[in-house]
Amino acid sequence: MAGATTAHEDILRRQVARESAARTHARALPIVPVRARGMTIEGADGRRYLDCLSGAGTLALGHNHPVVLEAIRKVIDSGAPLHVSDLATPVKDAFITELFRTLPPGLAGRARVRFCGPADTDAVASALHLVRAATGRASVLAFTGTRHALTAGSADTTRSASSGAQTALLPHPQDYRCPFGIGGERGAELAARWTESVLDGSASGVPLPAGMIVEPVQGDGVLPAPDAWLRRIRRLTADRSVPLIADETLTGVGRTGAFWAVEHSGVTPDAMVLSAAVGGSLPLTVVVHRDDLDSRASDARTGTFPGNQLAMAAGTAALGHVRENGLAAHAATLGARLLDRLRALAGELTCVGEVRGRGLMIGLELVDPEGEEDDGDRGATGPGPTATPDGTRGRRPPPAAPELAVVVQRECLRRGLIVGLGGPRASVVRLLPPLTTTDEQAGAVLDRLADALRAAARAHVARPRTEQPRPHPRRGSRSSADRTERAG
Repeated sequence: MAGATTAHEDILRRQVARESAARTHARALPIVPVRARGMTIEGADGRRYLDCLSGAGTLALGHNHPVVLEAIRKVIDSGAPLHVSDLATPVKDAFITELFRTLPPGLAGRARVRFCGPADTDAVASALHLVRAATGRASVLAFTGTRHALTAGSADTTRSASSGAQTALLPHPQDYRCPFGIGGERGAELAARWTESVLDGSASGVPLPAGMIVEPVQGDGVLPAPDAWLRRIRRLTADRSVPLIADETLTGVGRTGAFWAVEHSGVTPDAMVLSAAVGGSLPLTVVVHRDDLDSRASDARTGTFPGNQLAMAAGTAALGHVRENGLAAHAATLGARLLDRLRALAGELTCVGEVRGRGLMIGLELVDPEGEEDDGDRGATGPGPTATPDGTRGRRPPPAAPELAVVVQRECLRRGLIVGLGGPRASVVRLLPPLTTTDEQAGAVLDRLADALRAAARAHVARPRTEQPRPHPRRGSRSSADRTERAG
């Protein structure tokens, strides 16, 4: 054990000395994985961990699932080429066939697929290029807090319409930090009306956009879009011939309790961005879109690596296993139980502002109940909570507590639990356990997380504010770790 510990420490020391100082998962989680199976990771020091990061959402079936490993071995043993750009192969044909079996019915019958590579930002850029070429328009609408409004590969989506740029950010509805300070159905209604006014150009000066991109559940802060609101957005875009792009990078392949998260609301998008779990743990990105959006003019963003044969084989195995074994339904049932237990825990701890999520995509927003909120804690642009159209003055939740989130993540790791951070100022503890998680494993996760939260809360209260751990950077300034957590 002493030798293993020394090797573990030596690797970590070399990493610090040779890799960038930018915040990454490795700096927040100082472990050296050497073996993994399912939900369990074993480090070089011999310690075992339950992994609720799941490769930033890429591991729908957990680590090294047998069906995925067998699919990869089969391609390697066959002597088939591992990369052939975008040429037709039996492996790619099998992947597309399985993918089309899973698509929402309204899209499957007239779908086309394009492979990009290898990051999800490549797929977002390809989808935006697709709708711009199809419509002949330039501007794009996105929503505050969304992944693609925060990622370097699609940085043009972060700019405000008022700056004269091509993309506008719209308020995303949520209850806890509602951009209008109201929440609930009324807050979602105001967000929809705001979107409608921008689409119609009545107040914004934004021309009719080439498309709109939305996450059915925002991955950064784990914010589910209200189903009624998403249906309203679909009607608004369809009535104006504005293609709707659903970014299912983190929500797809059963994660939210439906195979694709748009199915919760019954919405059929015009295009879907697929990454993360679609490659069965290996890098693969795909844009699926309506056939009438297809054109040769939109082929400029396919990338250098659209033909990863191992990822396609792994993806075929993962998609088929999730579909055939009803793992989306399992995620829905287990996720509901986890949310119930975590909300009961939140009732005991004032530092947990909100527990939210869908299926096995869960977030706990940590707050400082005695702190003073600043504008950065609202997490959305829009009129602000004191300027709602009907004059309503909404409540303000406590400020985000990123320094507490750092302590919780650290305390989780001490107890053998790996979690991620995201959301407003990296104050949301994110749980993305694999769809194969058992009831026993879920219970262990809850026990370890509850213990870590209580320990962190005690330490946070006892420590003078001048000695608080350094918080993560604000989400307005993205670090490489934030981009890493959302890649794949």
